[in-house]
Amino acid sequence: MKMNHVGLMVGNMDKAVEFYTKALGLKIVMNNTKVIEERETAIGKMCIAVFGEGFKGFNIAHLLTTDGIGIELFEMKERQERHDVDFTRLGIFHFCLQTDDFEAAIARTEEFGGKVRMDIMRYHPEDDSKQAKMVYLEDPFGNLFELYSHSYEETYASDYE
Repeated sequence: MKMNHVGLMVGNMDKAVEFYTKALGLKIVMNNTKVIEERETAIGKMCIAVFGEGFKGFNIAHLLTTDGIGIELFEMKERQERHDVDFTRLGIFHFCLQTDDFEAAIARTEEFGGKVRMDIMRYHPEDDSKQAKMVYLEDPFGNLFELYSHSYEETYASDYE
């Protein structure tokens, strides 16, 4: 199984594309595109099945991480209310990106309207040979994401050196 993409709801497509490309370095695959409710195409039928009758249309953009994972952005014509993360509910509450440019990515996140949710943390502060760092951030729309300095395997493997 491979990860293919993550879909995010955003409140302003232009601001979202700017944030994810300029702050986090993602590449645009398909820029801001309007989708309307219709029943003639496979995409139109799929959207009605997913979003329900009367969804009023949306804007969509497809971005790509340097390792080929997609970030699919949705800006709904209605339902623009910012959500609060409820940690008592089941479901996905964040995604994680990895960078070699850790501190600069955090600074760009703030520069382009995101927030830092915590101090930078080292996973193994007792061992100077293990330098894996992490921090929780959010995009300008309240979507939580984590930033890692090392790979998932390096961060958690018991034999990571």
